[in-house]
Amino acid sequence: MLCEYTQPVILKIQNVECKLYVQPNYVYGVTIPEIESSLDYNNGGKLEINLNIIGADTTELNHLIIDYQELQANTLAQKNGAFIGKSNIINVLDSLSIKCNKRYQQINNPYFKNYYQYQIAELNTAISRGENYLFNYYIKNKPIQYQNYEYMNFFATYFKGHIQALSSKKKGQSLHNIINKQANWGTLNDFLKTDEKLANDSIKELVAIFNLLDFYYSSEFNPDAIEALFSQINNDTKINSTKTITQNILIQLKKMQTGSPAPIFRAKNKVGEIVSISNYKNRWIYLNFFSTKNENSLREMLKISELNKKYTGKVVFISICVDDSIKNYQNFIKKYPKFNWQIWYNYDKEINQTAKDLYSVIGTEAYYLINNTGYLAQSPASSPSNGIEFKFNLIFKIKTKTTKTGIR
Repeated sequence: MLCEYTQPVILKIQNVECKLYVQPNYVYGVTIPEIESSLDYNNGGKLEINLNIIGADTTELNHLIIDYQELQANTLAQKNGAFIGKSNIINVLDSLSIKCNKRYQQINNPYFKNYYQYQIAELNTAISRGENYLFNYYIKNKPIQYQNYEYMNFFATYFKGHIQALSSKKKGQSLHNIINKQANWGTLNDFLKTDEKLANDSIKELVAIFNLLDFYYSSEFNPDAIEALFSQINNDTKINSTKTITQNILIQLKKMQTGSPAPIFRAKNKVGEIVSISNYKNRWIYLNFFSTKNENSLREMLKISELNKKYTGKVVFISICVDDSIKNYQNFIKKYPKFNWQIWYNYDKEINQTAKDLYSVIGTEAYYLINNTGYLAQSPASSPSNGIEFKFNLIFKIKTKTTKTGIR
């Protein structure tokens, strides 16, 4: 598995779940431990177990996380009714934080440092340890850890319902009027500025995003108005992470459904020119994303070469390389000079949303079929190995040859 940043992934086998934290440029060998006989594997409930990482030392991220989990469990273990009072729980959590800082002071993994800090933050949230304490200690004057799963979980939990709570304290314009009737980000932005906790634009916009997502699934708010607000935030923000998040949300809300408009994007071609998918209006387009490090997507490229020859004049084939290094893309082009369709690099320095972002591609391989009116005909589309040719034959009414056989 290839990843751009450290993140947890879930491996599932029936009702057994294993969480593995993967980091860029790491290769993982794992084994699943034997399930303890005391666990009821057949009851249908979710069983969470830790994977064994082959060859991992004590500084490997997953090893550190398991070590922290054991330290937390031992620290929080009840002894002689020690957890009767809230103040006592607070002392225990503070003790856990001190133990962690001392135990892991030589560890240089920044993800892990944030991991245990915001695990403890979640525990403090669970015991309702004062909004001001939580904000001042864990959020105020600290960089937003957009790529840290635990930080974002804590942030979302802390600010859940924050805008509605703020609205209930304010007199005058109602939140429903701002969202359902006006659907205006400028008005909502001015409203949020009145909260001291939201003085920082990065925090304010992220709080708006989380709360608007909750509103989207609430019967009290108009989902079309919420979508409009996300679009306005995306257009107005000067914060790249906010722009990326809102773009991904808009894609997810629309779900890239078959029948929806295919996102327009620009990329870099073989000779370094900026090109656009909009150059192929009124044409059927088979769009795929690949990586030079993904063996399966490379095998599919060989099949696309065959399809390109067969459906010349009927389908425009566009392949997008999503490698982090443009040198990998350039070396690939040199290695396969006979790949003569549109093979572009996922890059445009003038915009923040690349083709991969706009199509919400997770990983390094994906396929889409766009019809000649600019709408998604298949999303996701079949890969070359799994039936896209059959779809082409139906669209262009190409009859496949059949072999006659005699029956004796």
